[in-house]
Amino acid sequence: MRRLLLILATIAATLFLLKPGFAQSADEHLTSIEVLVKPTLDSLIAKEDTDHDKRITIDDPHIPDTDLGNRRFWLTALDGHRYEVDETYYLANLLENLKLAEDEGKDTLTLSGAEIFQPPVQRIAESIKNLYWSGLTRRIDEAGLEKIFKDEKVKTIDGFNYVYVPDGDTLGYDYFSGVARSRPDFKMKVVMLPAKVTPQYVESLNDRPGILSLKLYRKPDGKITATPFVVPGGRFNEMYGWDSYFITLGLLQDGKVALAKSMVDNFIYEIDHYGKILNANRTYYLTRSQPPFFTSMALAVYQELPKNEETKAWLKEVLEAAIKQYNNYWMGPNHLTKTGLSRYYDNGIGPPPEVEPHRYHYLYAEYAKKYNMSEEQFKDEYLSGRLKVPSLDTFFKNDRAMRESGNDASYRLQYDCIDLVTVDLNSLLYKEETNIADIISDEFNGEVRLGNGKVEKSSTWYEKAVKRKKLMTKYLWDAKAGMFFDYNFVTRRQTGYVAATTFYPLWANLATKKQAEELVKHALPLLDLPGGIVGSTEKSRGPITKDRPQTQWDYPFGWSPQQILTWVGLKNYGYGKLARELAYKWLYTITVNAYNYNGTIAEKYDMVTRSSQVFAEYGNVGTKFSYITRQGFGWTNASYVIGLTFLTKKLIADLDRLIPPEWVFRN
Repeated sequence: MRRLLLILATIAATLFLLKPGFAQSADEHLTSIEVLVKPTLDSLIAKEDTDHDKRITIDDPHIPDTDLGNRRFWLTALDGHRYEVDETYYLANLLENLKLAEDEGKDTLTLSGAEIFQPPVQRIAESIKNLYWSGLTRRIDEAGLEKIFKDEKVKTIDGFNYVYVPDGDTLGYDYFSGVARSRPDFKMKVVMLPAKVTPQYVESLNDRPGILSLKLYRKPDGKITATPFVVPGGRFNEMYGWDSYFITLGLLQDGKVALAKSMVDNFIYEIDHYGKILNANRTYYLTRSQPPFFTSMALAVYQELPKNEETKAWLKEVLEAAIKQYNNYWMGPNHLTKTGLSRYYDNGIGPPPEVEPHRYHYLYAEYAKKYNMSEEQFKDEYLSGRLKVPSLDTFFKNDRAMRESGNDASYRLQYDCIDLVTVDLNSLLYKEETNIADIISDEFNGEVRLGNGKVEKSSTWYEKAVKRKKLMTKYLWDAKAGMFFDYNFVTRRQTGYVAATTFYPLWANLATKKQAEELVKHALPLLDLPGGIVGSTEKSRGPITKDRPQTQWDYPFGWSPQQILTWVGLKNYGYGKLARELAYKWLYTITVNAYNYNGTIAEKYDMVTRSSQVFAEYGNVGTKFSYITRQGFGWTNASYVIGLTFLTKKLIADLDRLIPPEWVFRN
């Protein structure tokens, strides 16, 4: 039935092209017409947005206008001629064009038939390049703060908006203090952080959360400006740790090299002033980082920069920052374990304040019952410190550590994350070690003297990588299962939890050829679903009950990082055809949802149903907007433009026609 509807849709679109006033062939340029913006927009919404959500989607209840059941809308041009637009996707395109014109203050609009009937792949890719990246770009300066202060999820006890500046950044402190004086409407307070930021200090800011400053610089004319960055989108209005790596890859693919470099510059600032790349630049993230992609991100940018002394000096800055973070944070006492491998960890106190209150409802209810209290009474006693509950303290230590992994939440990590040396983290650290070694070897002739006077040699870093690879094989590789698993160094056992992170060693180029063969043979069939790579198997995730809710990083959901890292990993080991098939599956999932839901590009998808209609935990960021999405979702945007590079021209043509993967790849 679905296939029949697609054929009918294609026929309907073709019939449109043959109507008077438009080109007689799809190969010719379609006619352009001029229309009144507001009356046309109002009429379109009144007729086609039947569920009143300010969008045109397949969910709008519809009374067919024709025997075929096609949606149809008649445009009246200024010259009096009428033109028909059929089908949800084309009507949504029309809506987007009209809304953009209205927002630009236009009374009339010249509508191009080629724009309205633009193939979906081209439209999505062009929207990402020309609209979404700019819609996601932020700056921590006077103009940027106006947008950031509107973030509804951050509320303070006194109603003020706080900007926190790291100790020693006098440029930042003086600048923001000046903004606070000149813009009383901001209700802004500027605070310089202490030289040593303790977990207790961070906890004391829970009722006064605020944005953390990023890199400012003085231009030749003396004016101070902020270094821009790209946010994930939706409720995430800050610069996030690992999101930024994938976003940077997307920016580079779209030729936005300067913006990609500025992302790296902000991370150098974070490492120098906060001691690490932060989970994100908010006060409640001061106690943790996120998965370390820094050198891979910087090297991707470096490849696109002119090779001169200025660029080489910048690369040395990157190198110094990377080594500082590696030594002081990832190999520090909180993260390095007795196995010689590292773990995720967050030294913050209590439940993470950024998490929505309902997240722990089931947990508090369970403990309240044990203590014969109401849920609210138990929470008050526990959070005030009057009631000591060591097991709950341990839960929150694990919960916080899990959030450093970026996989929040997943039953892979939920209850014992601080006891695990994980496949993903140690693969990433191996990649950091080899990247640092390669930079010193290739760009600095094997050794380099850093600003602190220490000489770093490439051979030292290659030795670190070799050592980590041996330890990962010892602790994380299961030859019988043919997969990498996380290792619990307390119980001295692998977890056996089958997750997409098992493919990280392929991306990091640390797996042997034999291990790659085993992963393709054993892991891929378990994690390859209709929509792409799934976060975990259903069996590993376990049953979902009232007291054990669905988690968004487990089955049946898939995310952009899992797809990109798996594609690249498979390609690294000669499995280009498999990578291409997986890329097509993921891009088909994105495309069909954008086609049916007014251009929606979401943060995650159901890999079983290929749907963006996901309601686990926080719902699905990127699916709520009016009239037109101006942002998509950061790393999903990136995965789309990167994924297209894995496809042939024929596959892109198949994707434009919305041909499902099983029709393309099954012989």
